[in-house]
Order: sequence, then C-alpha cells, then structure tokens
Amino acid sequence: MVSVVQNVAVDCADAYGLARFWSRVTGRPLHPDDRPGDPEVQVMLAEGPVLYFNQVPEAKTVKNRLHLCLRPETSRDQEVERLLGLGATLVADRRDPDGSGWAVLADPEGNEFCVLRSESDRAATAS
Repeated sequence: MVSVVQNVAVDCADAYGLARFWSRVTGRPLHPDDRPGDPEVQVMLAEGPVLYFNQVPEAKTVKNRLHLCLRPETSRDQEVERLLGLGATLVADRRDPDGSGWAVLADPEGNEFCVLRSESDRAATAS
C-alpha cells in the first residue's frame, strides 16, 4: 500500500493573493470556485498535486524546510526576470559563470523557491 500526494500546502496570510501570484508563475488557473477573501485557495496544476494555499494567523518566521524548484520553459535568467516582475524577490544568486547553478527567490510572503536551468540552458552548457 502507498499514499498519493494530493496537494502541496502553503500556509500564508492571504490565500487568494498568494495563489494568484503562483497562478501567474505556473500559468495555471485557480480552482473555479475560489474567490478573493477565501481562506483556502487552490492552483490547479496540469499534472500532479495541486498547490493549496491555506490562510493562517501566524507570520512566516524561518527558512522553508520544503520548497519548490521550477524548471522554466524559457531560459533560467529570463524566467528570473519575469518572476521578479511578478513580485518575487531575489534571496540568493547561485548562478555560476559557466551557466550552471540556480537562483533562489521568495514569493510575496517570503516563501523561498528555486529557479533551475531550463532544458535549453542545460543543453547549451553540455556542448
């Protein structure tokens, strides 16, 4: 017997607002029943579990113990710029001069996530 991952839950201060950010990041819609002010909101990913945003009273205080790693369809650097434009902040730049590495960003509520190299970035540095 096994368990299936149903969702990835993110505690937050503004479930709808943070879900909208992640909806723009992933290009995936919110659940059709979700509305502004809802304390629980879902981003419906194309495959796998949903991103589930749960409003809680306490603020984030320490580094995430679990985080998302994103592999963009475009180049890593283009995606970092796009995400910064959506409201993310750069936490740590782990990109190396040879094109390897990743960027650590935070969403508008401070939850860290990584932007990895795209498949085309990886192919270019492998050549």
